[in-house]
Amino acid sequence: MEEHNVNFGRCGRCSEAVHGADGACRAMGQIFHNKCFTCSSCQKMLRGEPFYTISGKLYCEDDFMYSGIHPAPEACASCGHPLQDEVLQACGASYHPSCFRCVLCGQSLEEQPFTVDTENRKVYCVNDYHKVKAHRCAACKMPILPTEGSTDCIRVVSLNRSYHVECFGSEVDLI
Repeated sequence: MEEHNVNFGRCGRCSEAVHGADGACRAMGQIFHNKCFTCSSCQKMLRGEPFYTISGKLYCEDDFMYSGIHPAPEACASCGHPLQDEVLQACGASYHPSCFRCVLCGQSLEEQPFTVDTENRKVYCVNDYHKVKAHRCAACKMPILPTEGSTDCIRVVSLNRSYHVECFGSEVDLI
């Protein structure tokens, strides 16, 4: 029996009979005519070439990697460049570790305590957050900040106005 008359099965793309091993190839558990085993985008023959499948379609390496078929890599929320190796995830976004910085002082916040401005979703080191978001004393107009080495602020609130503990007594004396 001659090889070109042997039926090797049905082509995985066109479903027609495949005769002769020279005009066919096997991939993904199926047999294909060489002319059918092509890139869905550029029609390049894929026999003996690296290929990729997405939703049942075949793609050559160039089309898969460089023409938008390949899903775009995730981008850093700060710089916009693709994330490839290390990824820091915080506040529902992904960053290069070196890009996760305080919006005011630029200090790297990798492995550092930080806080977020809930209105604008800006990321701050703890010190800068207190400087920007702290209540202002009604007497001296300075921000009410945590004492050195602490993360807690003590403020006195009277008549909807905030005071340092020290300033509240002097304000009462002025009344």
